[in-house]
Amino acid sequence: MARVRLDGATITDWASFHAQCREAFGFPDFYGNNLDAWVDCLSYLRDDEGMTKFHLAENEVLEIEVANAEALRKQAPDLLEEVSFCIEGINERYTDYGEKPALKLVLR
Repeated sequence: MARVRLDGATITDWASFHAQCREAFGFPDFYGNNLDAWVDCLSYLRDDEGMTKFHLAENEVLEIEVANAEALRKQAPDLLEEVSFCIEGINERYTDYGEKPALKLVLR
């Protein structure tokens, strides 16, 4: 299983979230630093589009671990809820195309 780790203790707002995601996921230089761009990039995990440094196999899942999730909840309470909602939407998109969901959120 592919894994990416985000550190909730260092994410204090949306800007720091996107900066950390850009590095952790290997988003392209044109990444828009917003949730629409985040969703778009993570919707191509099984394609050769170069939207992330990950290229998942047909049934592979990318585990997104958020370490220090409680710190993130305190610093940016709406952020985790929005990200979780987006992950559900991305997985639904994969399912709509007849594929297995591609993302799993793990809070530590």
